[in-house]
Amino acid sequence: MDLNVRTGLLMAGAAIPHFRTNGGGAVLFTASTAGLKGASVSPIYSAAKFAVIGMARSLAIRYALENIRVNTVCPGPIETPMLPQFMDPDADPETARLALEQVKAMIPMGRVGRPEEIAKAALWLCYDDASFITGAMLPVDGGTVA
Repeated sequence: MDLNVRTGLLMAGAAIPHFRTNGGGAVLFTASTAGLKGASVSPIYSAAKFAVIGMARSLAIRYALENIRVNTVCPGPIETPMLPQFMDPDADPETARLALEQVKAMIPMGRVGRPEEIAKAALWLCYDDASFITGAMLPVDGGTVA
């Protein structure tokens, strides 16, 4: 909760005065699909991500009239060092490979995402092209929560 919620709140609190001075801005939080649908593997992680989403939505409403947009990107399974932690970090290579195949089978697009796909979605939410979007939770998950 400290890492996900408190840090996000402190970051937003530091940025918002600057956005006010400049006539607006975009705050972007990173949550997870675990914050949209829950995760049996790690209920605490899921609770923290639900809290991030709730905080972002509340801040979006609070600062909308000041042209400060607040959104959340919600990655699904992504090819990062964190991915094995959601499976079995101590598994032998063959068991790890089979676990990854099971994860991929649950994703409608049949693969895990790449970090750059999350980055591009995050950047888009911050661009002026998304100027009428605030309070959104954008799943970048290959259709997992669809």
